[in-house]
Amino acid sequence: MKHKQILLAHGSGGSMMHDLIQELFLPAFDNPYLRQGNDQALFENPGGRIAFTTDSYVVQPLEFPGGSIGELAVHGTINDLAVGGAKPLGLSVGMILEEGLEMELLERIVANMKRAADEAGVPLVTGDTKVVERGSCDKMFINTSGVGLVAEDVHIDGHNARPGDAVLVSGSLGDHGVAVMSERRGVQFSTPVVSDTQPLHRLVARMLEVTKDIRVMRDPTRGGIATTLNEIATQSRVGIHIEETALPISAEVNGACELLGLDPLYLANEGKLIAIVPEEAAESILSAMRELPEGKHACRIGHVVEDRPGIVRMRTPIGGTRIINVLSGEMLPRIC
Repeated sequence: MKHKQILLAHGSGGSMMHDLIQELFLPAFDNPYLRQGNDQALFENPGGRIAFTTDSYVVQPLEFPGGSIGELAVHGTINDLAVGGAKPLGLSVGMILEEGLEMELLERIVANMKRAADEAGVPLVTGDTKVVERGSCDKMFINTSGVGLVAEDVHIDGHNARPGDAVLVSGSLGDHGVAVMSERRGVQFSTPVVSDTQPLHRLVARMLEVTKDIRVMRDPTRGGIATTLNEIATQSRVGIHIEETALPISAEVNGACELLGLDPLYLANEGKLIAIVPEEAAESILSAMRELPEGKHACRIGHVVEDRPGIVRMRTPIGGTRIINVLSGEMLPRIC
């Protein structure tokens, strides 16, 4: 690129904006939908119900162990579609860039987004760029929206959990939150913790091959597993019991939490899902999840009960019971 930093003129709609799009964004994200060159991308409809989602990413720092805001924006929207049982078709990208942003940093993040989209097999089909004055935003914000298709016989919904169902998670908890926090605060551990950011749509597709009767799925991002389970308990009007000894939390994350006074139950995850499934299908689904890298550490952490609807309880290693509430306030702001 001719300029080393983003200038206001890069968002003016004139020649510099044209150059930014032609020289950076279009070559990076090239695909048949973008080559249509229109103000919208046209999809063929192969049948099924349409899922649509959007999310904005304001994480700081922009780059952290295991990823960047670029991968996070792609994976996060894919996962919001996937946990509804949708096959993602394509994503839109809206970038808010601050005047003075280093062009080299923008190029790295665009390359990360391209790689994440390619590896997921989900194209970035349309986009928009705005440039704002210095001090108006913190270098870069990204919004991604996504469209997907849900098969007619898939009905995953937050209201569907039933007493007796099993509660599963796809892998270790809290890695993303600790990775971002350690980079932000300059804290180093003997074994680095890296973000778990990754797409989950292939894992969900494999689970649905076992049974279409998956009751609920969620990706426990902000607020962590504690807040997500509370949301499900409230929506479905059921109680949820989890076992503390069954929670897959690494020694590194546990150590970081003890050092910094954090609770791993409330740490953000960007590449994990929670699934509520019928008890009779739980072991078959777990076996299928463990066949894929993103689910190789999948495990059962609890079950759904009829009593105390809306309440999540956790049995501790010494046999006591702790009520797990929704996150109050913001434990780690700007984590995604």
